[in-house]
Amino acid sequence: MVGEAVALNPGRLVFAALVGLALLLVLIIKFKIQAMVSILIGAITIGLLAGMPFENIVTAVNDGIGNTLKGIALLVGLGSMFGAILEVSGGAQTLAVSMVKWFGDKKAAWALGITGLVIAMPVFFDAGLIILIPLAFSLAKRTKRSSLFYAIPLLAGLAVGHAFIPPTPGPVLVATMLNVELGWVILVGIACGVFAMIVAGPVWGSICGSKYNVPVPDHVAEQEDFDESKLPKFGTIVAIIMIPLVLIILDSLAGVVPALSGMQAIFGFLGEPFVALLIATIAAMLILGIGHGYNTEELEKIMTKSLEPTGLILLVTASGGVLRYMLQYSGLGDVIGEAVSSANLPIVIVAFLVAALVRICVGSATVAMTMAAGIIAAMPEIASLSPLYLACTTAAVAGGATVCSHFNDSGFWLVKSLVGMDEKTTLKTWTIMETLVGGTGFVVALIISFFA
Repeated sequence: MVGEAVALNPGRLVFAALVGLALLLVLIIKFKIQAMVSILIGAITIGLLAGMPFENIVTAVNDGIGNTLKGIALLVGLGSMFGAILEVSGGAQTLAVSMVKWFGDKKAAWALGITGLVIAMPVFFDAGLIILIPLAFSLAKRTKRSSLFYAIPLLAGLAVGHAFIPPTPGPVLVATMLNVELGWVILVGIACGVFAMIVAGPVWGSICGSKYNVPVPDHVAEQEDFDESKLPKFGTIVAIIMIPLVLIILDSLAGVVPALSGMQAIFGFLGEPFVALLIATIAAMLILGIGHGYNTEELEKIMTKSLEPTGLILLVTASGGVLRYMLQYSGLGDVIGEAVSSANLPIVIVAFLVAALVRICVGSATVAMTMAAGIIAAMPEIASLSPLYLACTTAAVAGGATVCSHFNDSGFWLVKSLVGMDEKTTLKTWTIMETLVGGTGFVVALIISFFA
């Protein structure tokens, strides 16, 4: 029947998968074919070589795109608009400036790490970095230290928030594919993220700052400073950012905490991720937008422009859904599941290793998360796992997709250019930092999974 796994030869399935995935990687790495097109070609190749009926291949493509996008399209769009309002209102600067004042220059690295972690949840990594890196440079200039002493903690915080904690697109995508509630993903993601930020941020940043003297770039003096008197209040920013996180977590807790059971229907509605994020976006529009002098026409332009990069994210993600359903409908998920069972490896470890291999080969964290989530979601035993274990698996995928950023990752070149390092120093600092972020987050997720 169309839409169900067909009984195909296991050996042929494995061969088809290996050829299809190898073709996908070659198209991206060697021929620089766009990721969405490469994933689609690889997925369809798997179906054809496996001997799937044509109608099943078409169904896998349609189901992969439809079922994947229905879970994340609204979240990515709302998250982009929410982040854009936070950016233009100066909310990111408010968090950074306030945290640095409270922590003081001696512990400013911790302040930047925490700020980066919080900011990266609603704001894309590159936008958050461009907004906040001048503060790291100004601290380095004032304290006469290497800029890495402050830049690395900031980068670590941004990387953690971007990888592990919804509503950032990566973990939302993986959670959607694995069919796990975002509340559990947020709770596990925060636990993984805090430890990862500490190890890769202040700790590794202190080592890098002492070992590599990277001066503040010349263009820093030309940066235009914000008038702090016009910035939003710290408490206001924190409250708005926490709206979707608190509502989503309350929804998850209402099902297991007896005291909240009477509110389960209300929390179930308010904690629906798109509803929670819509409430936060409306609050940001009213308080940070209109409340800070923007009219509705200006806000419309800001929010519309923020949607420009979301098309690529959604299409690559949807293509990953195609790969997942092709593996599932071909029956390869059963074959992979049996292989994993015979190898006695926990699914959390398998998820990390698959994502890490794709990350190293392709460079794109989004593609790594997409492919790994597709492969793991196709395993039949996923349906029997607890929500907590699935959340740990989501964090493991995120960790694997973060490690080993190098020459094939656009983030590598962005950091190299903004911080003003050569390739060798970037490998010794940023690449190791990313590996510490992903590796530490994975270890924490693995430990938590033992109690799931």
